[in-house]
Amino acid sequence: MHQDAHEFLNFLLNELVDILEKESSAVKDSPQSSPEKAPNGPVQPLANGVKKEPPVTLVHKNFQGILTNETRCLRCETVTARDETFLDLSVDIEQNSSITSCLKNFCSTETLNAEDKFFCDKCCSLQEAQKRMKIKKAPHILVIHLKRFKYIEQLGRYKKLSYRVVFPMELKLSNTSDDVDTEYSLFAVVVHVGSGPNHGHYVSLVKSHNHWLFFDDENVEMVEEQTLQTFFGSSHEYSGNTDHGYILFYEGLGGKS
Repeated sequence: MHQDAHEFLNFLLNELVDILEKESSAVKDSPQSSPEKAPNGPVQPLANGVKKEPPVTLVHKNFQGILTNETRCLRCETVTARDETFLDLSVDIEQNSSITSCLKNFCSTETLNAEDKFFCDKCCSLQEAQKRMKIKKAPHILVIHLKRFKYIEQLGRYKKLSYRVVFPMELKLSNTSDDVDTEYSLFAVVVHVGSGPNHGHYVSLVKSHNHWLFFDDENVEMVEEQTLQTFFGSSHEYSGNTDHGYILFYEGLGGKS
């Protein structure tokens, strides 16, 4: 079956989490880990109604970050903040842009007014508000999904956006994150080859031992770093180039997270 690479990535990571959590709970429930054999004394049972926290898996340690959704009421200035976890970031793209500008747009301030007014608990009524998203905790592995498939109302279908979006070898999260000093290095790119959303092919480039490798099904070859520039996209719509960066994998530098 043909699958969207981003949907498959989410499926794969969630499946891995399920498997690792089941393995972890199986180990805890085994006779070897019974209270009388626990090295630090008996484990106290949980009180009624207290849920056992799920284990933190390798997937969480590497891929999970925290987003903060902030909404500021423009009448009373009260800020409502809500945290949510993520394993990857899906960002809108524009023609002749960069990953840095895409992330700034992702975290830009949006005004809620007219029919989109926000219900402020302090004012007890619908009010105009400003809303923004920011990265509270950056993950060790930052996965960025470029939203290249967009539903076009006039056409009544999805269309692939071949926009040129520059992705740098080194990325610094500035103005988008509380982790202001978080720096990343690109180590993998998934490329969609094809002119439309319903067909095509996926290839990938992965950095290993300071060399870039190009994977196309069973074919693997070494390529130069500048080869990645050919997958930024097309600076004009009707271009013969249909090979575009789709999912980017950045690794945090300096042992953060």
